[in-house]
Amino acid sequence: MKTSVVLVVSIVLVGILFCPMVMAAPSMPADLQIVQPDPSLPKELSAFFGKWEGAPGQSQIFLIVEKIDQEKASLYIWRGGVWPEGTPTGWARYEAGVIKERGKYKLWYRANYGNVDYTLRGEHLSGSSPGGGSSLLNRVQ
Repeated sequence: MKTSVVLVVSIVLVGILFCPMVMAAPSMPADLQIVQPDPSLPKELSAFFGKWEGAPGQSQIFLIVEKIDQEKASLYIWRGGVWPEGTPTGWARYEAGVIKERGKYKLWYRANYGNVDYTLRGEHLSGSSPGGGSSLLNRVQ
């Protein structure tokens, strides 16, 4: 009996500690306006378009690239969980600049806590912010 209890508790703890958490998506912003990228846009740039999600540390991020062209991108970002002081939570809209560094496209915007940028790494969207903060987001289908 004692062995069974220890086994069940161990299985539950392993499941909690090592299995990724399933995030419930927040309701979409009322003024969200998804605009498909122009077909002439480079494939490496149009790959940013769409919905992304991730859970860096004790935080959650949902990012929507609702419109993108050669010069800028319209972003909607939802942040939940634990964030450094001064970081807004909930939905926020940003206009990001599009730049190309070392042959790779990057989206960047200025937030009240510093510059934030996103680059594509394979099938993931990699974000970095001041103070060494980083996130790896997965595409949402």
